Amino acid sequence: MSDRPSTTPTAVGPVDADGRGLTAAEVAERVADGRVNHVPSDPSRTTSQILRANVLTPVNAIIGTLLVLIVIADGIGPDMLFGGVIVANSLIGTIQELRARAALDRLAVLNTPHAVVVRDGETAELEVEQVVADDLLVLSPGAQVVVDGEVVTSTGLELNESLLTGESDPVHKQPGDEVMSGSFVAAGSGTFRATKVGADSYAASLAGAAKEFTLVHSELRDGINMILKFLMVALPPIAIVLLVRLWGTSEDWRDALSGTVAAAVAMVPDGLVLLTSLAFMAGVVKLSRRNALLRELASVELLARVDTLCLDKTGTITTGEIVAAGVEELDGRSGAGADGAAPGDGDGPGPSVDEMLAALAASDPDPNATLLAIGRAHPDDPGWALVDTVPFSSARKWSAASFDGHGALFLGAPEFLAPGDAEVADRVGEQAALGRRVVLLATASGLTGDELPDDLHPRALVLLEDDIRDDAEDTLGYLSEQGIGLKVISGDHPGTVAAVATRAGVPDAQRVMDARDLPLDDDEALAEAVESHTVFGRVKPEQKRAMVRALQSRGHVVGMTGDGVNDVLALKDADMGIAMGAGSAASRAVAQLVLLENRFSVLPGVLAEGRRVINSVERAANLFIYGTVYSVCMALVITVVGTDYPFLPRHLTLVRSLSVGIPGFFLALAPDPRRARTGFVPRVIRFAIPAGAIAAAAALTVYFFAREVADTSLVDARSAATITLLAVGLLLLLRLTRTLPPWRWILVGSMAAGIVLVLAIPFASEFFDLVRPPETVWEAIGVTVLVAAIAVRFVPVTADGGEVVELPDRFRPPSRKERADRTPAA
Repeated sequence: MSDRPSTTPTAVGPVDADGRGLTAAEVAERVADGRVNHVPSDPSRTTSQILRANVLTPVNAIIGTLLVLIVIADGIGPDMLFGGVIVANSLIGTIQELRARAALDRLAVLNTPHAVVVRDGETAELEVEQVVADDLLVLSPGAQVVVDGEVVTSTGLELNESLLTGESDPVHKQPGDEVMSGSFVAAGSGTFRATKVGADSYAASLAGAAKEFTLVHSELRDGINMILKFLMVALPPIAIVLLVRLWGTSEDWRDALSGTVAAAVAMVPDGLVLLTSLAFMAGVVKLSRRNALLRELASVELLARVDTLCLDKTGTITTGEIVAAGVEELDGRSGAGADGAAPGDGDGPGPSVDEMLAALAASDPDPNATLLAIGRAHPDDPGWALVDTVPFSSARKWSAASFDGHGALFLGAPEFLAPGDAEVADRVGEQAALGRRVVLLATASGLTGDELPDDLHPRALVLLEDDIRDDAEDTLGYLSEQGIGLKVISGDHPGTVAAVATRAGVPDAQRVMDARDLPLDDDEALAEAVESHTVFGRVKPEQKRAMVRALQSRGHVVGMTGDGVNDVLALKDADMGIAMGAGSAASRAVAQLVLLENRFSVLPGVLAEGRRVINSVERAANLFIYGTVYSVCMALVITVVGTDYPFLPRHLTLVRSLSVGIPGFFLALAPDPRRARTGFVPRVIRFAIPAGAIAAAAALTVYFFAREVADTSLVDARSAATITLLAVGLLLLLRLTRTLPPWRWILVGSMAAGIVLVLAIPFASEFFDLVRPPETVWEAIGVTVLVAAIAVRFVPVTADGGEVVELPDRFRPPSRKERADRTPAA
């Protein structure tokens, strides 16, 4: 059965005759006019776009061209092995992006709101897309506003607009007030008339600004693409010159073309693209076990490069709810009990403040956020008989309830319930400075309608504060220790945001700024203001985007967390956008990382996995790029000397598999907790050029010795060059992995055994066109490899730098055994 709800309206019940809504004819007229709620699609790529992006890549184009040339030269055969990388590269990237899109689509279906609409005097539950302009929609606690509109009726209606504005305080709505799509009903109920539908709604307009899909910025991917672009320029002239030279020295044009393709294939680090994709995929799979969904493969490296993380307060650091932080009884105050008697008079002491608060919380069937928080802190309902209530009003700023035998209880803003009371004002000010919200509990003998009674007595201050996520303090502390600067951004009052940031352990939370004072018309002043402050309040959605760009202008790699539509623009422009799974669909659609379980503590694991990928891929990249260097060196030498090329394509496929590809695979998956560094390409080049020169010199020395001195056949000389090149490659592998655990010896030994097996097994040696060289050539191989081993010791290995930072145990995911132990037996 599909999870998607039926499009058939579901009858809910009748409504009053004065709110009958649109008729069927009026609905049909609006549908015909196109005034329907067609929501713009999310900014994600279509299947055809995903396929094109992953198949039509520079490396696939180069390898594909060479594959066609080798088929022309030798037909279908072993020399085509290198073409398999095209399929692997294309499949891995395509599968991951389709997988991520499917997961987001499933999440969107689960979180899709519905609309309760009044038509012809009956209410019906519809899909959001079926709402039309001028529809009358019903709002109840927990419901989401699906289109913009104007309030028609209100019974204590309060909306949570934090996903739109970033402000967590519920907003009270009266008839005639505007409501915006993307907000939720926090308390009360009411109806509203749809005024803006589809792309005209506020939430859709914000999401539409981020509709265009853009790839994430990946230093690894950009560095590899830079190398590929250089090769696309350099390879054709080198290949053409080599082909002309070989054509003049070879007996058959096919041999010349085959030698040229072999040289060109070796120049292209095709396996590096594949290996990078595999390393990214391994990271994606590991993070998926933590319920962290990455949109693209390259996203796995981003958090490891982020140096500034912008945090949306509501829904990210906090849960989005308020909690009771305590009660301060007002000493020396007496409140009225039953029949106006003060507590403590008569037969015994009056009810306690805890009992009063519990009674108030239990008296309202549709409590607002304040009463919900009080009810959670005071769950023991004393069972008082409710006589009458006065609902909360944004004009009065208080609500009240009277109970049989216990008088009346009032709850509301202190400045309205106790105006002019200096003690109350002072104590409220003290708590407000700590970022807390304060409501006053007062008592009286009874209710007097919408007016406050003369015998009203303040009894206690109820302290409320934002609920900090359990994992926020540990996570933010760890990220700060790792050198990531934290910026807390919110639409709330700056003092409230600073208090939350302080409680969550954000360093320098006292450096606060009101976003209304940001110099938006001066880019340099804006960048200075954003960089020099930590906490920002009263921030508007467009200001978040400007703040991210200002930090980027100072050279920062910026991450942004958020869950609302108001965060969409900033999430899209940030180097890495991180969205909560329970947030808006628009924020999930533009973010590179979605925390499906809303667990902030996943971020340290994402950081560690990104470091592993960056460092491991860099180590493996050294192997692949050195292969490009020795290929270019040999091509240039052969062009000058004018002789047969030392290798067939299958020879280089074997060498690159045993000395580069397979070892690189293990290196790319190996743990590596070093801190990530910039400068990927320069470090790789510093290793690859001397390493490639040594390998080329060794292979050519043995090849020319076998051909000119030992006077062996071309097959013997090529076999000797292949063995030499592989031996030097394994020496470089040992050099590159010298800081890794002892298992590296097993890896290198296994690769050496591979070439021995190829030479020893007739079928394998015939397949790769290899023979065992004569004894004199073996001696030359031994001497050459010994000299190369000495030279290899002087090759700079810059991939080993960086501070080692182990992930604390508290952030490690549970092991398979621990997960199994937690699963209850059937």
